[in-house]
Amino acid sequence: MAGRTAGAAPTARPVAEAEATLVRHYRRLVRLAYLALPADRDRHSRVLAAHAAVQRALPFRWTRADRPSGPEADQAGHTGQTARIGQTGQADGSATTDPGYAALRLRVLRAALRAHPAARLLAPRVWGLRLFTPHGGEQDAALDHALAGLDAPARAAFALREVEGLDGPGAEQVLREAGVARPAKAVAAAAGVPAGPDPELSAFDPCAVRVQPTDLLRRRRTLTAALAAGLLGLTTTAAVLGGGSGPVGAAPRPAERSADAPADPADPARLVRVAPDAWEHTARIDFTAWPARGDRREDGALLGRALAAWAQPGPRTHAEPGTDSAPPATPPQLLFAGTVDGTGVAVLYDGRRIARYTDGSGGGLDLARADSSGPTTAGAVVLGRQGTAVRYLLAPWVETAETRRIDQPDAAARPLDHPDGITPATPGGGLADCRGATVLQLHSSPVIAEKHAFVLADLGGLLPAHLTYTPPPDRNQPAREPHEATGPDALQAWARAGCAVPDGTPGVKQLNLWAFAVQPLPQNAGSAAWFCLRADRWTGEGSAATAVLLPTARGPQRTGGGPGRACSRFEQDTVAWTWWHSPQGPDYLLAAGSRRVARLTAKGPDWSADRPTPDRTLAVERPARSTVQVEAVLENGNRITPPH
Repeated sequence: MAGRTAGAAPTARPVAEAEATLVRHYRRLVRLAYLALPADRDRHSRVLAAHAAVQRALPFRWTRADRPSGPEADQAGHTGQTARIGQTGQADGSATTDPGYAALRLRVLRAALRAHPAARLLAPRVWGLRLFTPHGGEQDAALDHALAGLDAPARAAFALREVEGLDGPGAEQVLREAGVARPAKAVAAAAGVPAGPDPELSAFDPCAVRVQPTDLLRRRRTLTAALAAGLLGLTTTAAVLGGGSGPVGAAPRPAERSADAPADPADPARLVRVAPDAWEHTARIDFTAWPARGDRREDGALLGRALAAWAQPGPRTHAEPGTDSAPPATPPQLLFAGTVDGTGVAVLYDGRRIARYTDGSGGGLDLARADSSGPTTAGAVVLGRQGTAVRYLLAPWVETAETRRIDQPDAAARPLDHPDGITPATPGGGLADCRGATVLQLHSSPVIAEKHAFVLADLGGLLPAHLTYTPPPDRNQPAREPHEATGPDALQAWARAGCAVPDGTPGVKQLNLWAFAVQPLPQNAGSAAWFCLRADRWTGEGSAATAVLLPTARGPQRTGGGPGRACSRFEQDTVAWTWWHSPQGPDYLLAAGSRRVARLTAKGPDWSADRPTPDRTLAVERPARSTVQVEAVLENGNRITPPH
């Protein structure tokens, strides 16, 4: 076959010879069908439909309609190019000059094109099993989503480009032979989809499938009912991909849907599962690297209820501020399914949100933003809470875990067991109440970072907030970057000023405590420490609160704040003020600014103070408190006012 000349006229080929060609290029043809089939179906249906399209491409006899014409007859649809992928993942030159392969490819494409929307492929049925290609990552999910938006001819054009390596004219010729009315339009639409991962990868290889059982208890109940009714039924074995049907008289099941049936959003087989060691081999250390954990991760009933709750949000759906409650656009990833304090819990992730489903009358679906996470912000998820006690699921890269009281910086942290990532119920307590909340101190595996520790605090949501600390400024040095709140200075600062947290509602991604000034007080009364507490939310919004810690105060005194960019890397200059009563009697107005403040001004009803401030602080004695306005002048002449 490979030795035929390019101009030889096609002749009738024995079916046995066509069968040999199909077997030789089977994997390649199945990939072609898989990409061309509708991408909005579940992977189980697409796998079966792709195999059906190829297996039924073998004719009883060749007809004239099966034969390609023009350049296709000579080069099997290739315009001087080599196919990207062959039987073993290498370019297979024999296909490029085999008219028999070109004819089989046409029949496969016609079957895939007919599969949507009018005709149906009589796909094989599988009894008791679900088949799906493993998830290859976020890029694969994005490609599936893009393909779902194309019509059948455009998907076929994309498949010809990705699997066969055809250029535009070559793809148009094949589509024209397959019966597409406007092949140029289809090729143009396919060109708008960025080239995805190599289709040789298992995420787009329906010959490299994973197998998962369906709901075993439901199948057993169905079989028992069928036998009790006197129906003739076959028992439990699986039909192979070559075809066949389920047991006689058995009720239809999601695993036995026709290839054209819409995907069931509550089908557990749709869930993406990541390998247990994926986090050790990827540079993307976030929720996408979490494996599925928990003692009920194969419980199809629990997972089905969780998916159904997300597919149809209702009164028991609770979304944190700024979180969309819509169903996931692509199959979500399973992070956890197990029994927590006697209740079934499932945790899912769709690339943007964490969803926690809890069984029972007091449960429901909780949703929280979780996009743009990292090793620290994806460090833990709240599995459940009872009162102020919290139980966490820790990231797979957390090697050791501890708890510590935030108001006891000198006390040793207490080790926290976490078998399979699950912690026991741990004391929580909000940071804002100044009663000494218990926070998590986690240590990453050396695979992620050597000697890396970080602190997380529960603020009442699904995801704890990451705590950081920025030391006081130095006029002769650049602005300092926030670092982990694990050192002695950071722990002392959080113990003193942590309960000035400006935003205790769920949805806070990171809290940074910035010590921006230290002010000697008049009359040798000690010193005041000035802080700015920055809260950044998962939505990208944020707020800040300035606070001062005075020598005789039991806790920090908030002096201002509000939403915006204050005290962030986008707005690094700040100023704050407060009234202070001296132990010796007089009242003082105290003001302080950050590193680049060169001058401070204060104005009252009948007085004003305006002076250079080398130490960036101002203390003005006043006989009576009154309404004032405070302003700072920066080294570049710009003026700023306190955040409010």
